Amino acid sequence: MYRFFLKDKKPEGNTVLISGGDAHHIRDVLRMRPGEVFLLACGDEWEYTCEIESLSEEGVTAIITDAQKPGKELSSKIILLQCLPKHDKMETVIQKAVELGAAEIVPVASSRCVAKLNESKAATRIKRWNAISESAAKQAKRMIIPPVHEVLSFTNALNYVQGMTGSDLSEKPILLMPYENAQNMSDTRRCLSCIRPGQTVAVLIGPEGGFSEEEVKEAQEKGFYSISLGKRILRTETAGMTILSILMYLLEEN
Repeated sequence: MYRFFLKDKKPEGNTVLISGGDAHHIRDVLRMRPGEVFLLACGDEWEYTCEIESLSEEGVTAIITDAQKPGKELSSKIILLQCLPKHDKMETVIQKAVELGAAEIVPVASSRCVAKLNESKAATRIKRWNAISESAAKQAKRMIIPPVHEVLSFTNALNYVQGMTGSDLSEKPILLMPYENAQNMSDTRRCLSCIRPGQTVAVLIGPEGGFSEEEVKEAQEKGFYSISLGKRILRTETAGMTILSILMYLLEEN
C-alpha cells in the first residue's frame, strides 16, 4: 500500500487534503482514483488508513477510515554524523540510513574530506538529500521523514549532539565513533550492549581519508567513545550501515 506524509500538522476530523508533490504523485504518476486506499503518517506514532474521495488541481481529498500505532520507529533516536564522502556516495548513505532507522542525518565537513561544497552547491545538495530521505522513508514505511541537516564543521557537529538529552532528561546521549585504531572488540560489545531503549545515540563516521589525530582527540574529549567494527577496514559508506544495522538489531522491539 502506498504511503505519504502529512507534514507539520495532524488531521482534523475525518477528512484530509493532500497537496503539493504528493498530490501530483497520487493523481498524475500513480493515477489513483476515488475509492483507492493509502497510508498517511504525520510525524508521530499514529498512522492513518485513507480512502480517496476526490481529486482536483488543488489536491487530493481523502477520508480517514482507520488509525493505528504500528510501532515502526526504533525505541531510541539515532543520529548519524556522516563526514562528506566523494561523488554521490552521500545519497546512498542517506537512503540506507533512513531504511535502517536513523532519525537525523548530519553531513560533516572534516579536515580530510575530499568532497568540498560551496554555499550554493551545498543548498542544492541538501534539498536533494532531503528528497532522498523522504523517498526512503516512504519505501521503508517510516513514521517520520528524517531530516538531513545543513553541512556542519567538525566541531559544530560534535557540539550539536553533545548538548542533547534522551527521552529521560537526566540522560546524556551515547556518543559512538567507529575508528580503525580501536582494537578491543570486547569493549565494543560491552558498550553497545549497555544501550537502552529511549537513549539518544549519535554515531560519527569519518571520510575516506579517516579522522585526523586532532579530530579523534577532540571527539574523545567531548565524550565520543571509540569503537571497533572488526579487523577489516570498511569504506565510509559501509561503516555507517554496519553500526546502524547493529543498533537496529539491538533496539528493535517485538
